[in-house]
Amino acid sequence: MGKVGIVLKGYPRLSETFIAQEILALQQAGMDLQIYSLRHPTDTAIHDLNKKITAPVSYLPEYLYQEPGRVLKAWLAARKLPGFKKTWKIWFQDLFRDPTPNRVRRFGQAMVLATEMPSEIRHLYAHFIHTPGSVTRYAALMKEIPWSVSAHAKDIWTLPKWELSEKLDDCSWAVTCTGANRDYLDTLAPAEKVHLVYHGLDFKRFPKTERSEITDSAEKPVVILSVGRAVVKKGYDVLLSALADLPKDINWRFVHIGGGPLRDKLKALASQKGISERTNWMGAKSQEDVIAAYREADIFVLASRIANDGDRDGLPNVLMEAQSLGVACISTTVSAIPELITNERTGLLVPPESPSEMTAALETLCRNPELRQSMADAGMKNVRAEFKLDKGIEQLLNLFNRTVSESEIR
Repeated sequence: MGKVGIVLKGYPRLSETFIAQEILALQQAGMDLQIYSLRHPTDTAIHDLNKKITAPVSYLPEYLYQEPGRVLKAWLAARKLPGFKKTWKIWFQDLFRDPTPNRVRRFGQAMVLATEMPSEIRHLYAHFIHTPGSVTRYAALMKEIPWSVSAHAKDIWTLPKWELSEKLDDCSWAVTCTGANRDYLDTLAPAEKVHLVYHGLDFKRFPKTERSEITDSAEKPVVILSVGRAVVKKGYDVLLSALADLPKDINWRFVHIGGGPLRDKLKALASQKGISERTNWMGAKSQEDVIAAYREADIFVLASRIANDGDRDGLPNVLMEAQSLGVACISTTVSAIPELITNERTGLLVPPESPSEMTAALETLCRNPELRQSMADAGMKNVRAEFKLDKGIEQLLNLFNRTVSESEIR
């Protein structure tokens, strides 16, 4: 198949275990990989999952002014590449429609990528169609090699249609992780260009274990867990309002895991609503700590919403993880979440931006441990049957192999 270069916005990242598990699975399937990251890591911890990935990692200049010599050297070398003139014209058209420093930076990073990557790399593959997709596209066009992309959530819904359409037209193939995403991208792409590939879970990392015997909430607090970055699309302000409105006789405790820019504001909001003593803000944690938290939780909740800029969740891995470990889940009807959770069978779904309906769902599961158990069991059975990592990896391997075969024919 030849070596494949994987282009990421940042690596490693605690919030992107779905990418790490995919890279590891491709590596274990025998693919020869090289990772290129547009940013240096900012998390202080690292998942054991990432430690198992042996593919070499190269960091492109995060900001061009920080490595002027490297960028100048790339510029001089890139001008000799076979597809440079065509790429320059495409980039200039993009810059005219998007006259931002970020657009300039993407082209500079692409020149470095195109001129520094070894000749053994015959295919580039980007995770996220926005910034990584741009760098990958420009570099692949300069080198005249195929490229592909995995599109997820924010990168799809906040990118203008002209850019999505042109990237989808250029790439060999694209994958996305939800049916809702695929249906939208299909309206902008050539026929059969976009493929639905659920991330799935590696259930070896989420083995079934016996959970504690269910008890009534009057005897001990019902532990309500949420894992996610403190950003607008996660709806944590809605969730805190819902928690504050729970009847006073319900004994509950809320645990949040994740970093994010809104974390301090959310802590202040919890204090303002008089529930700070019942909330525990744990910050970003390793996958191992998250799994331990799932095992202690009675309910997992994610109040996903669509942000004003269009950003939204796709199919949150944390919901699949929680269900795989037998935790009853509550979420919203945003995006592809109903592809995972069937309301009142494998969990509870409420409309986004509705604290009152979220409160009602929380109260229902807090007061009824038997219902929690039945939904947890149904959710675990469904996710373990329908969302296996192996299925998605097999789809990806077939797509990579197909690209190589078509390239050889040409």
